[in-house]
Amino acid sequence: MMHVVIRKFPGMQNVTEAARRAETGLGPILKTQSGFKGYYIIALEGGGGGSISLFDSADAAKASQQRAMSWVKENLTDLGGGAEPDVTIAEVLAHVPA
Repeated sequence: MMHVVIRKFPGMQNVTEAARRAETGLGPILKTQSGFKGYYIIALEGGGGGSISLFDSADAAKASQQRAMSWVKENLTDLGGGAEPDVTIAEVLAHVPA
């Protein structure tokens, strides 16, 4: 069963710049992670940003969280994204493809 990691950074100042950096910096790192299924960068309604990552196991999702947070602290601190995000790791119970 797939697992998802949802990270919310409500204090993110420049979500567009954070998305650009994450797409070209963190994205390739996550792609090398065993079990990787997808990575989405989002703008939160009301301000801030976040991401959604999909993996084929809980272990892969948890391992990605450590790598992602290391990258975030090194690359997004100047945009207000260096603070600890609100993180949820969960099992995907249903999937409805397009």
